[in-house]
Amino acid sequence: MAPAATAATKPSPTTKSDAIPKATALKDNKLEACGALEQISELRKKYLANRYLFVTGIEMRGILKTLGASDDHLERLKDFSNHLEKDPTLPYREIRQGRYIFDYGNNSIYRTEKQNFILSRKEGFKRHDSDLYRGFPEIEDDMQQNTALQALFLFKSFFFHNFEAAQRPYQDYTSDKWVCTLFNVRTLTSDETLGEPALEGVHSDGVDHTMVTMVGHDNMAKESAITFVHDMYERLGIRVDEADKSLVRGVAQHWDFLDTLLIVDNEYFHSLTPLWRQDESRRSTRDVLVFFTRKPALEGHASYGVDSLLPHKTFSLRLALPVLHL
Repeated sequence: MAPAATAATKPSPTTKSDAIPKATALKDNKLEACGALEQISELRKKYLANRYLFVTGIEMRGILKTLGASDDHLERLKDFSNHLEKDPTLPYREIRQGRYIFDYGNNSIYRTEKQNFILSRKEGFKRHDSDLYRGFPEIEDDMQQNTALQALFLFKSFFFHNFEAAQRPYQDYTSDKWVCTLFNVRTLTSDETLGEPALEGVHSDGVDHTMVTMVGHDNMAKESAITFVHDMYERLGIRVDEADKSLVRGVAQHWDFLDTLLIVDNEYFHSLTPLWRQDESRRSTRDVLVFFTRKPALEGHASYGVDSLLPHKTFSLRLALPVLHL
């Protein structure tokens, strides 16, 4: 595991607060009594300053447990990647997806109905399936009821609510809701194909905040899946080995369970190296959870018309959100 190494140099916008104050109860625990509060506050300060943040798996485990994750559910989180389905456009990837709304008007997180997914070239995503609607198999109820995943949702909520950043066009920043698209992704490398965690090269995810959490890997070589954080002066779509080193603002590698990287996606680009095999005689795999978070789409946005805020009729979920007076 290699933590983020290079400090960001881009000046940070003025923010409302760099600390996390008292919050309301989460389930049966009072968040104000939670030992992770000061720890999360310090992490938020770093994210505000650098516009990206790497948190080690060891630190994440402690935080998630104080946010309600059980040891049993943390271990179960690793297994969901063994039950994914084929990606519709990438032969070396297996995947599931779910959409969740962080509703600050009602202080809750809820699951929305299934929608097609699209990322456009205008949003900074240049790939063969850019600007195409894609339908993904859904995350099922047993996964979203996992307390470790629910704790990851709560953890993420501390890093975008009342967080001032560059705004994307055609998103409703007056809304009290945030749309979070969750992907459980397995990338595979075999004799037939080289797994590319980011085939699109230097890119943006078309959202406000991206969070990626490691849940497992097998036979992954040390030089695999290294993330580079790039200044937005870098050229979109180029391969990571073509990038200007002087425009690299951070380097990180997800290696240990729960290693987590957050990026202010509308202020930095990023790219990843391929998934290489340590033992060439068998396949390698890399399993992550990816959380894309943005404001609801307005007319003119690529996702307008496929951005429903209606609850899911089958896989219903509603969690309490901490009330943060930021």
